[in-house]
Amino acid sequence: MMQLIAPDWYGKFADDLKEMHRLRHRVFRDRLKWDVSVSDGYEIDAFDALNPHYLLLRASTGRIDGCVRLLPTTGPTMLRDCFSVLLGDRAPPEDPQTWESSRFALDLPPSTPKRAGIAAGTYELFAGMIEFGLSRDLRRIVTVTDLRMERILRRAGWPLDRISEPRTVGNTRAVVGYLDVSTDSLAAIRRNGGIMGPVLWAPVAKVA
Repeated sequence: MMQLIAPDWYGKFADDLKEMHRLRHRVFRDRLKWDVSVSDGYEIDAFDALNPHYLLLRASTGRIDGCVRLLPTTGPTMLRDCFSVLLGDRAPPEDPQTWESSRFALDLPPSTPKRAGIAAGTYELFAGMIEFGLSRDLRRIVTVTDLRMERILRRAGWPLDRISEPRTVGNTRAVVGYLDVSTDSLAAIRRNGGIMGPVLWAPVAKVA
């Protein structure tokens, strides 16, 4: 199940958010060795203070297995404030119908089911992102990712539309691009991931 946590619900889901920050520490600091801000086993940065929306992938046991953070591009974003070098001479998007995704992370058990070599949880997170976008009339999501995730997106049926060529950032070959938010993209992810219907749980309207 995908859980949407909007800013108004932070208090109700405080324990889940703590588990999410621990997951991010495991993925970004421990596994990927990224130079990220950590404290007492939590990975938290300045963008978590901007009231983002979070999507959490919850296992049947209740464990948080994955997450992604979503922010409107009309305010501060990681692309604009941290990774603008990836844009070359292009301006960062600033559009109410374009949001930024960041801190996409999965920490799944080895036994997790896969389709075409991609974990089922990955498809669920992708589907949740598109459902979230459709519920808010977004046209696209902009994201900074690495080349491995770009390949996964393409194989899953949600290809990244590159804005510019990859560059080395820290120990990662990073690329920035747009992800389409449409019923067609959602249908492709559901079909390829074997998802039979909506995955996102939240009291929001217009989720396809």
